[in-house]
Amino acid sequence: MAAEQGQERTQEATAKRREDAHKKGQVPRSKELNTTLMLVGAAAMLLMFGSQFMSSLAEMLRTGFTLTRAQILDPGAMIHALRNLFQDGFFAALPLLIATVVIALAGPLLLSGWTFSGEQISLKFSRLNPITGFGRMFSWRGVLELFKALIKFSFILTIAVVVLWSEVDSVLGLSGESLHSAAKHAAHIAAWAFFLLSCALVVLPLLDVPFQIWDHGRQLRMTHQEIRDENKQSDGSPEVKARIRQLQRDFARHRMMKAVPQADVIVTNPNHYSVALRYEQGKARAPIVVAKGMDLIALHIRTLGAEHNVPVIEAPPLARALYYSTKLDKEIPMGLYLAVAKLLAYVYQLKHWRPGQADTAPNCPEFPIPEQFRKDA
Repeated sequence: MAAEQGQERTQEATAKRREDAHKKGQVPRSKELNTTLMLVGAAAMLLMFGSQFMSSLAEMLRTGFTLTRAQILDPGAMIHALRNLFQDGFFAALPLLIATVVIALAGPLLLSGWTFSGEQISLKFSRLNPITGFGRMFSWRGVLELFKALIKFSFILTIAVVVLWSEVDSVLGLSGESLHSAAKHAAHIAAWAFFLLSCALVVLPLLDVPFQIWDHGRQLRMTHQEIRDENKQSDGSPEVKARIRQLQRDFARHRMMKAVPQADVIVTNPNHYSVALRYEQGKARAPIVVAKGMDLIALHIRTLGAEHNVPVIEAPPLARALYYSTKLDKEIPMGLYLAVAKLLAYVYQLKHWRPGQADTAPNCPEFPIPEQFRKDA
């Protein structure tokens, strides 16, 4: 039962899932938006250039049907005339063609941005399966598309009847005008009727675009298991991450141990903590922690320091304070300056003390530890 519930796609798609879908060309698309933009754009172009286009068309018809006797008898003249008519027609319709292509590309960009994927145009034999095709036809999406088509047809038919009824006098009056004037007037009427019909269709993308965005998000929803698998794939398995952390710790420990012989003093607990300090006068403002550790690592630091004649001082409160308040390869905090200064002075005295020069060796002083740095054993 738990496994079945885990397969329910109830989680919103992650950013990686959306990015992968975008690369595959799986983006929200609205046919209504593209169609409406193309219709409105074409209607606007007809309003701006319709009269010019119809005048060019009327001129083409006039010149095309006006043939001299020499042209009729010349076999090559017809080919030359057809070529000229084709060129004139192409250049007359060129603004409308360019506008249509630009708008056809702008529609998808407005909704989902630029995307190109060869996967969407690749040949998939499953798309040619008639059973699958019938399944799509009678699915809830097919029923929805049929419902949208019926609404669109009814809407366009109603608007068309209203527009044509309001322009019936103008349409009937075209018969009394000259060919050139009637062509320009007819283009104006057709362009306005086309524009009004196209604007009326704006309602459809206003409803369809939000639905397509919601439906696309619904299709990309993920199960809890898919999210866990994706996180594991992105971040790596826990075993691999643990191994990486272990290698990082081993590398840092090896580098830390190499710095112990250069330390000036090692402060110990004496059994649980060890902190190695180095101070380079003139190069650093304060002593730097070159190594620190607990238990076995602390023992290793003490042993390595003893092998290289690094002074080892037992000062449990100071050792605990340094261990908990410092970071490796960083300067000690300001609150411990006085205590460490006394420690280094004591180490300096030990280095210069020789048996026979004084009755007793220098006594280890008390190291003042501020309250905020004190750590109980």
